[in-house]
Amino acid sequence: MLFPPLFNQVTDARDQNKITYPLPALAFSALLLFMCHLKARRQIGYLLRTAASKATYQALFGIENCPHGDTLNQAFSRLNPDQFQEIICTMASKLLRKKVLAPYRVLEKYYVIVIDGTGMITYNERHCPHCLTRTSKGKTMYYHPVLEAKLVTANGFAFSLMTEFIENEQITPNKQDCELKAFYRLADRLKRRFPQLPILLSLDGLYAGGPTFALCERFQWKYMIVLTDKDLTSVNQEFDALSLLQADKTLTVSTGKARTIKQEYRWVTDIIYEDSHHRDHTLNVVQCRETDTTKGTQTTFKWVTNLPIRANNVVAIATQGGRDRWKIENEGFNAQKKGGYELEHAYSTDTTTCKIFYYMLQIAHCMTQLITKGSLIEKLITTPFGSLKNFAFRLLEAWRNQRISQKDVDDFLSKRFQIRFDSS
Repeated sequence: MLFPPLFNQVTDARDQNKITYPLPALAFSALLLFMCHLKARRQIGYLLRTAASKATYQALFGIENCPHGDTLNQAFSRLNPDQFQEIICTMASKLLRKKVLAPYRVLEKYYVIVIDGTGMITYNERHCPHCLTRTSKGKTMYYHPVLEAKLVTANGFAFSLMTEFIENEQITPNKQDCELKAFYRLADRLKRRFPQLPILLSLDGLYAGGPTFALCERFQWKYMIVLTDKDLTSVNQEFDALSLLQADKTLTVSTGKARTIKQEYRWVTDIIYEDSHHRDHTLNVVQCRETDTTKGTQTTFKWVTNLPIRANNVVAIATQGGRDRWKIENEGFNAQKKGGYELEHAYSTDTTTCKIFYYMLQIAHCMTQLITKGSLIEKLITTPFGSLKNFAFRLLEAWRNQRISQKDVDDFLSKRFQIRFDSS
């Protein structure tokens, strides 16, 4: 059986003498489900069980055919989701250890980790004891959100690093689980799994407060947190008063293809903020007021941070540490919801299986990014894909029609090659 040992750490509780499909074959089929944008589990049986696919599964796994989607559903229900989370962490660790992502660090040191929540599945009726509930106009909705920590880069990577499922412990909790509670659980797990990683947390305004500042100080993390006019009143007031008096802490740059975007940066350092627990925090605030001179529109961005701000780093910090936070929405959640992965589709009604499919989606999304942004595919494919949708379609058609023999696999594994990524 030839397959990268990605899933060797997953414990398979099935009787190995009675199974037809080994676990790596099941996991591989789940990856194809997402990478080929099949959008539903049943499509595996319709689209992947071709004559060419049978030959490839024989070469890779020594089995006669691609497993059915229902087989995945049943087998995954007996596995441990935490072991799939560890696969994702292991993949990220390998990329970090091999310095693949080093060119995308902020200030040549910090990796930008964006933490944000999103909806996963919504039901009209209770799905399980862990459902969160929301009642509006007399109608109750049952839903399952997640909190994601994604490593984002300036060139468009958005890799899942760690996931925290937001769920109630019982049907009628005294207080429902929420994004803030999940954040502290996720941050603790993140620190334990990546204790030495130089992290720059990029967060929205929900997290602007003493508990987050204290947590980052304790973990020795840097942060860039959106600061709205309604948050941290004393900090905003001090920034408004001092920023107009400190002309040496301003910078104006022009950007865009025709240099029609004017950005005016202002920053104030060493603002003392006392939180509700009477703890003092030393904060820096940076503001970017961006004007499109051709349209006459103006947008203002403001963040609170513990990074040192100077004229020679303010643009990099604001752009990569602050504004790149949106990559978790665009390259992350939106790509997974509307780009063919169908994040909000219920791939199973079983709670355990749902989580494993979610993790498999994250693994598949990571692999697709590495393939499509890598230099190897440019050497092998003469005709550009044009879009990720076209890539998924051509991958599916190749899998359905191209036979891969044992010799093909052996020849491929015998070659040495290097993949590079665009760092611009």
